[in-house]
Amino acid sequence: MSSGLFIAFEGIEGSGKSTQLASLRTRLEEQGYEVIAIREPGSTAIGNRIRGLLLDPSASEMQDVTEMLLFAAARAQLVQEVIRPALERGAIILCDRYLHSSIAYQAWARELGREAVLQVNNLATGGLLPHKVVLLDLPVKNALIRAKARAGLDRIELEETEFHNAVRRGYLAEREWDPQRFLVVDGEQPAADIGEQILQLLAPTLAAAGTPS
Repeated sequence: MSSGLFIAFEGIEGSGKSTQLASLRTRLEEQGYEVIAIREPGSTAIGNRIRGLLLDPSASEMQDVTEMLLFAAARAQLVQEVIRPALERGAIILCDRYLHSSIAYQAWARELGREAVLQVNNLATGGLLPHKVVLLDLPVKNALIRAKARAGLDRIELEETEFHNAVRRGYLAEREWDPQRFLVVDGEQPAADIGEQILQLLAPTLAAAGTPS
């Protein structure tokens, strides 16, 4: 492969992004690509410790700015420890959430402002952006039914419906801000159909990156 490729999967809680990321990983590995699948926050020892704090339902006193900074700290560790080295050796990185989660959740739903979130995260990541963002979009009501079917909701999943509506609005606004980077997929389709559509949408990007080495 001639160059690395960084693809982020985004969406509200229960959108199915984790399932689709795993499916794409399998398909790409079958084609001979080196694929690194990671999640945010997490995928490093430090990031996993931060994740535990961020998602702990008992951490109800956490301030919004604290939340933003903790997400950025976990992201900084992930970029330096995992993402940049993988890109340098030509791997495909599939990341379950990245910068646009912070924009949707902290800038929009927490109302901290887009510029503040971008400033903090530019420092954390050195300005590293994904080549493509796969956004699985569906109505909040339907997504939360899926999320609540899982055992043990985390601190953010437990937020009120309007919070999640604000997150969705943030994602769709970011798509308008950066349409070339975003690939928006209807998350209410059957999972197999979603997987095929994602693969088709990514085909030009994969071709431009080169064939597996």
